[in-house]
Amino acid sequence: MEAIRKQASKLREQVARQQQAVMKQFGGGYGADGAFADEAEAQQHSKLEKLYISTRAAKHFQRDIVRGVEGYIVTGSKQVEIGNKLCEDGKKYGTENTCTSGSTLSKAALSFAKARSMMEKERGNLLKALGTQVAEPLRAMVMGAPLEDARHLAQRYDRMRQEAEAQAIEVSKRQMKLREASGNGDMISRLEAAETKLQELKSNMGVLGKEAVAAMTAVEAQQQRLTLQRLIALVESERNYHQRVLQILDQLEREMVSERQRIEGAPPPVVESSMPPPPAYEEVNGIFMRNTVAELVETVEYFLAEAIQSYRAESDTELNLAAGDYIVVRKVSNNGWAEGECRGKAGWFPYDYIEKRERVLASKVAQVF
Repeated sequence: MEAIRKQASKLREQVARQQQAVMKQFGGGYGADGAFADEAEAQQHSKLEKLYISTRAAKHFQRDIVRGVEGYIVTGSKQVEIGNKLCEDGKKYGTENTCTSGSTLSKAALSFAKARSMMEKERGNLLKALGTQVAEPLRAMVMGAPLEDARHLAQRYDRMRQEAEAQAIEVSKRQMKLREASGNGDMISRLEAAETKLQELKSNMGVLGKEAVAAMTAVEAQQQRLTLQRLIALVESERNYHQRVLQILDQLEREMVSERQRIEGAPPPVVESSMPPPPAYEEVNGIFMRNTVAELVETVEYFLAEAIQSYRAESDTELNLAAGDYIVVRKVSNNGWAEGECRGKAGWFPYDYIEKRERVLASKVAQVF
């Protein structure tokens, strides 16, 4: 369609040049200052062409926005479905989880599911707003009567202008024939009729051109205003959506980080030791043992050892150790325990908690006793 319009425009320009050449050659009454190609009409025609191009470009831009928004709504609706499914999975895990080491992940899953549900609801509101506040108003204007009516006026003006150009050429030809055969009454009457018709076309063309320019100007202004309003509505809807989603995510992150800090700051869980109990004293901090216990204990030469980690006694027969303590080791059992003295107290402790030392500072030896 656009190619046809360009070709028609070129043809009109050629006809106009031919008309001007004929008028100039034969001195017709319709020159540059004559009845057809006057300055006011040329300006009106130029303005109408610019309006036509402008409103057509705006219409295409509006159509592009509508198509883009519609595509965004389709993909967004699919994302809502996926997000809601993820929300359901999170709720299911949070309510049905039977983890024996704690419920931290279950709480996190429920919090995530709740936040995801809120975000998908906000996404749904955004898609609805884009449809009702952006796509529908622009679609209505693209298909609306004002634009079509204005374009029809412009097209009617264009056809009338072509007819007037052709009539101006006809008048010039009759003037040329009349000069060649002067005094012919029939030719004079025909020339007068042609001139009268040209004047009528010019008058109608002027009125129709003004109506078309006014209509196209109004449509152009409406397109510019409405399209800008819908773009602003689109931006505001998306901004509000992202702001609300950011608030939801901030709250979710605070909850999860708080739970993680609570876990990391909590004392480690008590793990039952697989070690057998230490050999028992007959007398607390004494040196006497039952015969059955004595069979488990290997008597060794006394040696000094350093505690490499702390140990908290769980019974009266055990010895508290702090990392760095020095102990006189007197007995070592074959089930992982050692017996010794530290800071004036004696008892059993895990053998793996100490390391033998060959040399010890005198100040450290004093701590043993």
